[in-house]
Amino acid sequence: MIPNLIHDGKLDRVATAAALQTFLDDSVRTAGLDLKVNVRAVPAETTGLEGHAEVIADLDGKDKDILLERNAEVLKAIEHLAFRALRLEPAFHEKIHVDCAGYRALRFEELRMTAKVAAERVEASRQPFRLNPMSSRERRIVHLALKDIPGVRTESIGMGEERQVVIHPADKSAKAPA
Repeated sequence: MIPNLIHDGKLDRVATAAALQTFLDDSVRTAGLDLKVNVRAVPAETTGLEGHAEVIADLDGKDKDILLERNAEVLKAIEHLAFRALRLEPAFHEKIHVDCAGYRALRFEELRMTAKVAAERVEASRQPFRLNPMSSRERRIVHLALKDIPGVRTESIGMGEERQVVIHPADKSAKAPA
């Protein structure tokens, strides 16, 4: 039985980390994968910034390539199943990161750098720039990376798996919310 992981509108980091550890350990063992699972609750004082994880899980070992094939489809599926098993509402999905050998951390840093380079291009050319389709979490990373850059604004367009971020030159008026 999964305990209630939300108290007063906030994620119970310690209980969530323990429940996630159990779920991932059971999943890895049942699948017969040679992976080590490491889950930790991030201390509250280090996650004051919007968009930062409160619980981090990392899977690593001989079978990590299975999780990372085809743009980490299996890793993403495991994360999705973890959210369902923990009965977490979508608003709390951003608070938990499931990674494999640092793959997603590197991907998120690449997105931040790509967003900043694209923003510089938009500022210089005054022309919008459309990024490739990406997941909601990846789009959020781009929006957050650019939210404090005064010369650009971002918006998500499209539907489903084809949804993209477009970076626009900022209007003379206040920056529109993304």
